[in-house]
Amino acid sequence: MTRKTPLFFLHGWAMAPAVWQPLIAALGAENFEIHTPALPGHDENAISINPTLAAWADALAPAIPPTATVIGWSLGALLALELARTRFEHVERLILLGVTPRFVSTSNWPHGLDAAVVASFTDGYASQPTQTLRRFLTLQTLGDAYRRQLLPQLEAAAVPHTTSPLPALADGLKILTASDLRPQLAKIRQPVHIIHGNDDALMPIEAARQLAAALPRARLTVFEHCGHAPLLSRADECAAVIGEVEEILTGGCPAAYPAF
Repeated sequence: MTRKTPLFFLHGWAMAPAVWQPLIAALGAENFEIHTPALPGHDENAISINPTLAAWADALAPAIPPTATVIGWSLGALLALELARTRFEHVERLILLGVTPRFVSTSNWPHGLDAAVVASFTDGYASQPTQTLRRFLTLQTLGDAYRRQLLPQLEAAAVPHTTSPLPALADGLKILTASDLRPQLAKIRQPVHIIHGNDDALMPIEAARQLAAALPRARLTVFEHCGHAPLLSRADECAAVIGEVEEILTGGCPAAYPAF
């Protein structure tokens, strides 16, 4: 009996694993071995982990099955890159959606959000968590042709609103603010396929282009009139890309993702 390809899904900040269900349904769950862990503290388990990308990746690593395709979105995509670098014996390939190697812009990285905007999210979540979370979800819909349907989907899959900030969500914002994977990208040798919305307001398309150019074995698929959540607004198209990646790579066609 042929072993099914394990897919290991890592969701974004303030979301729950349920956000993957439309994409999993489009893929056909019966065709894959599906794993949808929650990011640290994004479920009922209030665990204390250092607010660093490395510490969160270490917490997730024991759940990764061998030869997994890791599919990460947003913060989950950053964690997927870190896992590919540090757990290369388990991570066979990456599929990344709405991704950037650095979330915050700097003098040598103009492809992120302005530091003052990011600080407003961090401070806003500490004082007004419900309003800040809704603002964050709304930003994910900007530029998307299906934004009217998209916002209710995001709200339904988000961590439940609370009147007090959740420590894990506050930590997740710290990780997004501090992480910079640009120096490590050359060490990621697995094939990587990036899926990105051309009109992503949180992680600009140029960040995805720069990431694809910096990784040794990467390809980029861009969806027009699409924002930060193609896994929801373009679930069928994402499933088609993932299916094509699996067919190419499991079919023994390494030239499709050459090592540079």
